[in-house]
Amino acid sequence: MNSRWRRSLRPVLPLALLLGSPLLPLVPLPAPARPAAAASLTRQSFVADAVRRSGPAVVTIDTERTVVRPGSGGLPPGMMLDPFFRRFFPQAQQPTQRTERGQGSGVIFQSDGLILTNAHVVEKTDRVFVGLKDGRRTEGKVIGLDNLTDLALVRLMEPGPWPVAPLGNSDALQVGDWAIAVGNPYGLDNTVTMGIISNLNRNVAKLGITDKRLDLIQTDAAINPGNSGGPLLNADGEVVGINTLVRSGPGAGLGFAIPINRAREIANQLLATGRVSHPMIGVGLDNLPPELKRSLSGGALVRSVMPGGPASRAGLRSGDVIVAAAGKPVAGPSQMVEAVEANGVGRPMALKVMRSGTPVQLEVVPTGMDSVRGRTR
Repeated sequence: MNSRWRRSLRPVLPLALLLGSPLLPLVPLPAPARPAAAASLTRQSFVADAVRRSGPAVVTIDTERTVVRPGSGGLPPGMMLDPFFRRFFPQAQQPTQRTERGQGSGVIFQSDGLILTNAHVVEKTDRVFVGLKDGRRTEGKVIGLDNLTDLALVRLMEPGPWPVAPLGNSDALQVGDWAIAVGNPYGLDNTVTMGIISNLNRNVAKLGITDKRLDLIQTDAAINPGNSGGPLLNADGEVVGINTLVRSGPGAGLGFAIPINRAREIANQLLATGRVSHPMIGVGLDNLPPELKRSLSGGALVRSVMPGGPASRAGLRSGDVIVAAAGKPVAGPSQMVEAVEANGVGRPMALKVMRSGTPVQLEVVPTGMDSVRGRTR
């Protein structure tokens, strides 16, 4: 090859290298590093897995009850129905009746068709109908309810098999854990909302509710009318609470659920006896006023004592401050209620009381009750 051709090829070789000439082997460039987190991301969330595990056991509860409205005219209903008396009082109207319908949610937690729901969903109803996610619909029977804890048991009247939601451990919950609410708000079946556990052991007295005995799970997962009685799930799809109420007005957006460990205890009592035994000592409790807070680190102020009740027989007086029960400090009224509940009916419970600055040791024996009004505990 002459020198003229050699000179003409010199600039071609670098161009061939740039273009990936087959005459020379190519060295592959390393792939860009992927973030470690990207490998673990999937298109399906843990919420879908949780709902798939328990969702089939979440049910719609439709209720019916007949309400009779007395007629006008001042006649007793028996006379109103008698044609003889109606001749003399033509202006009197006969009693009328109408059917009221309601709706809530529930969750099947036993394979024989046993459902947990709220007492306020099924109380004073004539008929209960249960709808499942798979399209089945059957009648249910209320086998027990407890107004103080707002829990009820309903049994499906037809044989299964029925889907079952696994129950978790509400004592293991921590603030910040995931919370998934499943139910039928406003009649919208199988609605799922998600949030976190916002707080634990929220006493209903702080919500202005004085006729219940509940320490609730607080969540920001959306809970609306119709969600009542449905489950609150953890990230594993286990039932950790029974949704019971939502805060309206100022502070709206907060939902509350009954811890499943408490619900399980109530369910066991309802199954065994058809009722729930709630211990009481017969006192009205309140938080410490500022003047007592300065001298005491905690306690529950006794505002009133029921005459002839366990506290009265034990020697408790209005104005006493209960600072310890069963050997454990009492920070406030809700802790005293918890102590009485844990002690149970018929078992003596030691109390440490501050009376006009002097410590007094007493022993009270709680008795059972079916219902409590006001703040009597």
